[in-house]
Amino acid sequence: MKKTILSTLPLLALAACASAETEAPIAVRIANASPAVSVTARGETTPVGTANADAADDPAIWRNAANPAQSLIVGTDKKAGLYVYGLDGKTRSFLDAGRVNNVDLRDGVTIGGKPGILVVASDRNDVANAKLALFSLDPATAKLTARGKVDGGKGEAYGVCLYRASDAVYAFIVLKDGTIHQVALDASGATATGRTVRTMKLGTQAEGCAVDDRTGILYVAEEDVGLWRFDARANGSTAPVKIAAADGKNIVMDAEGVAIAPVGDRDGYVIVSSQGDNAYAVYRLTDDSYVGRFRIIDGAIGGAEETDGIDLMLGDFGPAYPGGIFVAQDGHNAAAAQNFKLVAWDDIAKALNLTR
Repeated sequence: MKKTILSTLPLLALAACASAETEAPIAVRIANASPAVSVTARGETTPVGTANADAADDPAIWRNAANPAQSLIVGTDKKAGLYVYGLDGKTRSFLDAGRVNNVDLRDGVTIGGKPGILVVASDRNDVANAKLALFSLDPATAKLTARGKVDGGKGEAYGVCLYRASDAVYAFIVLKDGTIHQVALDASGATATGRTVRTMKLGTQAEGCAVDDRTGILYVAEEDVGLWRFDARANGSTAPVKIAAADGKNIVMDAEGVAIAPVGDRDGYVIVSSQGDNAYAVYRLTDDSYVGRFRIIDGAIGGAEETDGIDLMLGDFGPAYPGGIFVAQDGHNAAAAQNFKLVAWDDIAKALNLTR
């Protein structure tokens, strides 16, 4: 969800005027928040096609193991459809899919009888009836092919993330009211099918989510409340456990996109977009402890502000991103339409002094 930023009035006057009913200006929010280190982007995508609107939203990364520099990024224009970008930021393809909000993918999924790259987007073309829109991604042509839609429940589709378990591939679809449905997906036949296996609930508006396939843990951002984790297993508990509050310190409302950096068998980090002050908060997976915060500031390439969706993948992505890549939606891309900024994980790790 995009916020309007006010920054033209003197800080003290704005601070005095701020109330519980009025969102504090960006200068006040930054002053009250925990310190954040700075990094700069090494790349950016071409802007989405919808201009003068809050349109770009969420990215998903596919790594080309055979040729990492030829990896791809899928990004949503939530007013129009799905883009596929190369790591050079250039648009490789666009598919008119209508109002798709968030996106995730998994490689090696059986699609139409053979292994492929499954891409799933939260489809809110009908705001009263959520859908999961399924696609296959051809890595050679960078084109998406629609594979059908499955029911995501009553309400407006918002967030989505995938979970590859031993028994199935699941999608978690986060509805705007905080309802979360876990849907078992089957794309092996001519038409994709899905079956809701259980439902979880947060109290207010939620969107960003990510699943750690190693540990079977689902992470969800409740925008004005904070970051939660759930047991992602289909037979697991539906009770949420709070990791961090959106209290204006480490996470400044809104808590938005969520991404995971897995390290080893169980360790690593979960990152959440602190949209309220243009930052990203980092927590350790093993004990939920706070690690630090960073911002993407202007450099040779512009910074990122008001970030909705994020994605992160470690590993070799070629000379520009040898240790991994972090992709963040930029909600204020100067005079152009919104786009996505590409940051080297090595730069983030160095800035935060992450040793592992």
